[in-house]
Amino acid sequence: MPTHDAERPAPLLTDGSNTFARFSMAVRVPKILDEVLERNPDYSPGIKSAIAALRDGIAGDAPLPPLAFPAPDGAEWEPEWLDRRGQTWLKSQWFFVECYVYRCLMIATRYFETGRDPFTPAKQAELDGHELFERLGAVLEGTGSKAEERLFVLLGAALWGNRVDLSYAVGKAFGHDGAHDDLLSDDRASVVERILSANNDIHVVADNAGSELAMDLALAGAMLELSPARVTFHVKAHPTFVSDALAADVWSLIFALQKRDKTVKALGEGLERAFIGGRFRIAPDGFWNGPRFLWQRPPRLSRELDRADLVVLKGDANYRRALGDAIWPSPTTFAEATAYMPAPLVCLRTMKSDSLAGVTEERIAALDQADPAWRVNGRRGVIQAKR
Repeated sequence: MPTHDAERPAPLLTDGSNTFARFSMAVRVPKILDEVLERNPDYSPGIKSAIAALRDGIAGDAPLPPLAFPAPDGAEWEPEWLDRRGQTWLKSQWFFVECYVYRCLMIATRYFETGRDPFTPAKQAELDGHELFERLGAVLEGTGSKAEERLFVLLGAALWGNRVDLSYAVGKAFGHDGAHDDLLSDDRASVVERILSANNDIHVVADNAGSELAMDLALAGAMLELSPARVTFHVKAHPTFVSDALAADVWSLIFALQKRDKTVKALGEGLERAFIGGRFRIAPDGFWNGPRFLWQRPPRLSRELDRADLVVLKGDANYRRALGDAIWPSPTTFAEATAYMPAPLVCLRTMKSDSLAGVTEERIAALDQADPAWRVNGRRGVIQAKR
């Protein structure tokens, strides 16, 4: 049961020791910055130049730039940056640099001064279409009448909704429904039990806006209906990973739901009522943008999360944050790797990186043989719980 850094495996690096981490920073991230330029043609020449300089610095393996001003989140970043002073983008800890590039993008785009989300065009495209709402309606109407069955289905929908990620779209090719063999761990039975017995607080740490957030809100609606617990949605404090949810994204989606029909409209209206009544909260926090792992959570979050009836972590990046962005040796379980958390914890994650715990060596060997890209292609998923 690891409790100290020396007992945890080392986090993945961008120096080539992990192929996907290197590819992500050297290829994927510069492409994302190019797409920001393409989708925001009205940015000023100065902003365009700053984005291009950030892109070129990453591709050219430049030293990590210092934290720029303004820095309302300086406490999240300054100590971690100082620990890495002199390191370069492609020779550092992957989790740090992948989070940091989006923080640097906020300075390049002057987000803290204008509030303009550079990823709005990509996010808005989902809200302007019909697929998200049609899929949500089908899920809401197909969950069954029994509480346990409803939650079981909605947990699955929230998991596979994580395939839709605008920063890494490969998982979308596998669709909204996972096959039985795609789910490598399934602890839903214990999670459903936790939800139905919750009396105080359930915390959901959100991942992507749009389609995934719609499924998360459906799950939140059921939690509010089937238990007396308060539900808190933790979201990013500034745009990151292209499609990660902000408080504004939550409200944009809730209001969009209210313009639809039947069950979809009812969900949106119910969530707004729960918000007004204090049972549904939206909690932006810079920690979820920052580079620290979950065992390094600040007191302001520990006071909330550690006493919760259940903490639900959504998505690949939050899974990496929980496990220290490391590959844990078998037979370490997810529960053992996250033993530092006092509260019951579950992660719903489709796999888009190598970090992993709780899958047997035999299963890993079989997957390596059948699909060498299984850790990163978004097809497989895990529902792993610490009871």
